[in-house]
Amino acid sequence: MTLDSGLESHDFWDRRRVVVTGGAGFLGRHVVEGLRERGCHNVFVPRSRDYDLREKPAVVQLLKETDPDMVIHLAAVVGGIGANRSHPGRFFYDNAAMGIQLIEEARKTGVEKFVCVGTICAYPKFTPVPFKEESLWDGYPEETNAPYGLAKKMLLVQLQAYRQEYGLNGIYLLPVNLYGPGDNFDLDSSHVIPAIIRKCVEAKRRGAASITAWGSGEVTREFLYVEDAAEGILLAAELYDKPEPVNLGSGEEIRIRDLVSLIKELVGFGGSVEWDASQPDGQPRRCLDTSKARAEFGFVSRTPLRTGLQRTIDYYYEHKASDG
Repeated sequence: MTLDSGLESHDFWDRRRVVVTGGAGFLGRHVVEGLRERGCHNVFVPRSRDYDLREKPAVVQLLKETDPDMVIHLAAVVGGIGANRSHPGRFFYDNAAMGIQLIEEARKTGVEKFVCVGTICAYPKFTPVPFKEESLWDGYPEETNAPYGLAKKMLLVQLQAYRQEYGLNGIYLLPVNLYGPGDNFDLDSSHVIPAIIRKCVEAKRRGAASITAWGSGEVTREFLYVEDAAEGILLAAELYDKPEPVNLGSGEEIRIRDLVSLIKELVGFGGSVEWDASQPDGQPRRCLDTSKARAEFGFVSRTPLRTGLQRTIDYYYEHKASDG
C-alpha cells in the first residue's frame, strides 16, 4: 500500500487506539495493514465468535475492553445479487443492528471519531451518472439489494443526528464495488468479478465451450481496487471531519459485457459467454463522481482496472484454483 502522508500520518496514528470491525475481512485486512504501516500500534480487530455486534452487551464489552479513540466500522453481511435476493431480512437486520449498536455505544463511551463505511447500494436505482453525493436521497434503491442498502443508509442518518445532538464526530464513506486479491470466490455469494474469474479459470481447465453469466451484460459498473479503497478510508479517517457522505471510487465505468470479455482475455479462456436473461441485472448504471474525495482528503484511485484484475486472477490461481 502506498503511503502519501509521511511523518504527519505517523504522528496522527502513533498514540491512537483503533477498533476495526470487520478487520479480518476482505477490505478490513488492508485497512489494518495500512494502519500499522502508518505507525498505529494499538489496533484491535474483534472477531464475530467473540463479539456479536448485533447484541448490545457484546458491543459494550468490546468498547470497555479496548477503550478506543476511533472506531472504523467495516463489518457487514454482504454478497452479490443472488445472496441479497435470498437473504433480504438477514441483510437488513444484521447490518442495521451492528451499526446502530456501535454508534450508540461509541457516543456513550466518548469515542472521538467514528468512521462508517456504507455502500453504493444506498443510491437510488436511477441515479444520474456520475453519482453525486447530493443524489443519495432522490429515490428508492435498486430492489434486489434495497434492504442492505437502506440498512447501511440509516447509519448515515444516525451519525448526522448524533453529530447534531451529541457532537459525535462521525463520517460516512460510500465505496463503489470492491475487488482484488482475497475476494470471495464462492459462486453462491460472490460479486461479479470473482465469480467470472472463477468461471473462466474452471472452464479453461475443463476445456468447456462456454460459461454462463447473469443478466443481459448491458448494465454498467464501476470497480475500486481493495488496496485503493483502504487508502481512501484511512485518508478520510485522518483528514475528513464533516457530516456529508463522500464517494470512494475510480470514476471508471465499464459495461458488464466488456468486463467479462476483459476477464476472459486475461485468463486466456477462448470460449463463448451465454447470458442468462432470467437473472436480474441489478442497477442499470453505476459510476461515481469522486471529486469530493479528492478535494476533501486528497484521495485518487491509483490502480487501473486491467492491472487490478490481473492481480486478482493471479491470486485466484495461487490460492483458490486448487480448491476446486
